[in-house]
Amino acid sequence: MDRRSFLRVGAAPAFLQTRRDRPNILFAFADNFAWAHLKPYGCEVIDTPVFDRIAREGVLFHNAHCAAPSCAPSRAAILTGQDIWRLEEGGNLHGSLPARFPVYPDLLEQSGYWVGFRGKGYAPASDAASGRPRNPAGPRFSSFDEFLARRPKGRPFCFWHGNQYRNMLGKPVDRTGVRLDRLRVPAFLPECDALRTDFYHYFQRLRAYEAELAEMAAALERAGELDNTILVAASDNGFDFPRGYPNLYEFGTRMLLAIRWPHGARGGRTVDDFVKLPDLAPTFLEAAGVPVPADMNARSLLPLLTSRRSGHIDPARSFAVTGRERHAMARRDHSGYPMRAIRTARYLYVRNYRPERWPAGDPDFAHYTQGVYGDIDRCETKWYIYNNRQDPKIRPFFELAFARRPAEELYDVRKDPDNVRNVAGDPRYAADLARISAQLTAHLRASGDPRETGRPARWDEYPYHAAYWQNDAQRKQK
Repeated sequence: MDRRSFLRVGAAPAFLQTRRDRPNILFAFADNFAWAHLKPYGCEVIDTPVFDRIAREGVLFHNAHCAAPSCAPSRAAILTGQDIWRLEEGGNLHGSLPARFPVYPDLLEQSGYWVGFRGKGYAPASDAASGRPRNPAGPRFSSFDEFLARRPKGRPFCFWHGNQYRNMLGKPVDRTGVRLDRLRVPAFLPECDALRTDFYHYFQRLRAYEAELAEMAAALERAGELDNTILVAASDNGFDFPRGYPNLYEFGTRMLLAIRWPHGARGGRTVDDFVKLPDLAPTFLEAAGVPVPADMNARSLLPLLTSRRSGHIDPARSFAVTGRERHAMARRDHSGYPMRAIRTARYLYVRNYRPERWPAGDPDFAHYTQGVYGDIDRCETKWYIYNNRQDPKIRPFFELAFARRPAEELYDVRKDPDNVRNVAGDPRYAADLARISAQLTAHLRASGDPRETGRPARWDEYPYHAAYWQNDAQRKQK
């Protein structure tokens, strides 16, 4: 059956069917996409029939968040089922994930699973510095088809598909299939030609991810494995626009997440509980009958997947806590911008531990590939805002993206879904601010965050393993 057939044929539901076979796992990971830009979440800019089907026949999560809005830390948290502040240098971009932290692909492999990945695994980071013989996502394959062809007969599999982000700055604009007139522009971005160019590129990348989903789903259907596969479609962190990733605002941490598994999860439902991508690790292990390591502080999603209900299911899942340490090498002293945040149904509270630093990177220090303010990826919109920062109409956007921030930020997300009006200093919110701040502190202490326990917070000291940085350091030593 080809990919077109997958779009036409509906799956015969077999809810909670008893099977001796352990489920396969296909984790299809998108690179740098926010939740807001697919049809099941209310966006009509492009057609996404494959993601739509996964959401329609599976479970769609409305309040999924990454652990960190930065590629490698987010992926490290997913692989280990832990928060980034528990992973030492694994909490940094271009860091490493020490081998003493178990990862779910290894545990599944030890239990008999055929494992592998293609594209972007745990990255950008150093596998060698981690003390691991391979990428934590598993052995690398050139394609999903190769992985399936080499699978030993009868073995369940776990595959990580890493959709690969490519910077499109300066590339020709392709408007095919993109109805940009239907886009709601977030309040922190200026409506301009530069933004439209970036969004055309962004949606073409999203269409490419959709095509990859279609190819893999069709391959599963041809193999007769589609309905016994936990098919997960998700992104690693928010979109690559100013005030998107690596910030702890909504467009930095809130993720697309849909899970289809007819033999184990009752589909056709939406879940409003707050979940985090690291929850996938114990979910996969539990579904496979593999013991979950005690150090995995994430929580399995199986109770939500097997529930008959929609909406808010588990009262304990009423918030999500996220964090950030060093992203790019964007400051002259090689430091990061440490942050923690808690998102509830009404509020987003952000704690900036070093408010004297520039959150987007130093204005007078050029990152090797991203330029000044190097924690913001280079794109037309970044340079439009930067080059027009003295224009009174553009200045507010510049302040939101580039300016220093106070130690505390509080956003009433029901009134301010784009997180642009900080009400932390408003006396009407004083009681709620104190309550949610205490809630965040208690959670961080309970989960062992050095930023709150008094243990050394060493993220600024850990090596930065980007090849360009290492090569530059070697040249300076000569």
